[in-house]
Amino acid sequence: MHIDGDDLDCLIVGGGPAGLTAALYLARFNRRFLVVDGGLARASWIPSSHNIPLFAEGIAGKDILARQRANAEQYGACILSGTVTGLRKLPDGFTASVDCGTGESREIGARRVLLATGAVDIEPDLPDVPDAVQRGLVRYCPICDGYEAMDRKIAVIGFGDQGIGEAVFVARTYSRDVTLLTLGKGSELDRDERALVEKHGIKLVDEPIIALDLDGDKISALRTESGMEHRFDVLYSALGMTIRSDIAVALGAEHDAAGALIVDDHNRTSVAGLYAAGDVVRDLSQIVVGMGHAAVAATDMHNRCELPTADEPEWPTRARAGCS
Repeated sequence: MHIDGDDLDCLIVGGGPAGLTAALYLARFNRRFLVVDGGLARASWIPSSHNIPLFAEGIAGKDILARQRANAEQYGACILSGTVTGLRKLPDGFTASVDCGTGESREIGARRVLLATGAVDIEPDLPDVPDAVQRGLVRYCPICDGYEAMDRKIAVIGFGDQGIGEAVFVARTYSRDVTLLTLGKGSELDRDERALVEKHGIKLVDEPIIALDLDGDKISALRTESGMEHRFDVLYSALGMTIRSDIAVALGAEHDAAGALIVDDHNRTSVAGLYAAGDVVRDLSQIVVGMGHAAVAATDMHNRCELPTADEPEWPTRARAGCS
């Protein structure tokens, strides 16, 4: 697809499951668009997911991305490796500054923009393993693969409401043998929290982890300051995510306290012409949900593409509610 010359119908920022789903839809709608992919899709960290429909045998995140990319490219989708470093709102669209990573930068104009930049998980502070989540040593989504850990010995790394919440979710859904590791952050529980933890039989380990043993692609043992050794079948991180929404927030897009973008029923943000899909949106963080966002957004962009951006209706007073 030739992308020079007149402004694009749409610029898709991000080449993860959401961005590539939008690319497939827009390609089949015969729209002029470009995907800018920084190669940082969170989905690429998934060793195997068993809750993607049609893949009963499981599928790795990198395979999902490769299949989606090939599918979109067979219809002529153009995917540019690079990073969108800035986005300016113009009366009739947007101009994006793109760093292509080789000292080359480009300015790309588009009538509309779909932000599918996702999020990045906060890595746990484990000795000598700074990238445990990305390496698959620590999992980040019990919704995706908790079923495969059914009735096994599970640890959740986290603290505060988020850590307790995920530990309770795992304990009431998948296993009665759950431990919450706070990594020394402390776990000052109020009466209700302590009752909740006790109700689900969740054990607490408040000490920092000072050493661990690796066995292939698994953390086989963790040792605390007091010398205690702990062994688990599966570890999950509940430390939260950093939402990659900076360029939308800089334009004034409505967002929650975590930076997740708030969108309407067509996945439009509060900035006219700017859409969002996937983990950058305040909603359930799941691949199939992000794909749904993208399908809705791409169809709305196509249906409205011939209208001047300035004629779009005002941001609705009631945005769609979602799950954090």
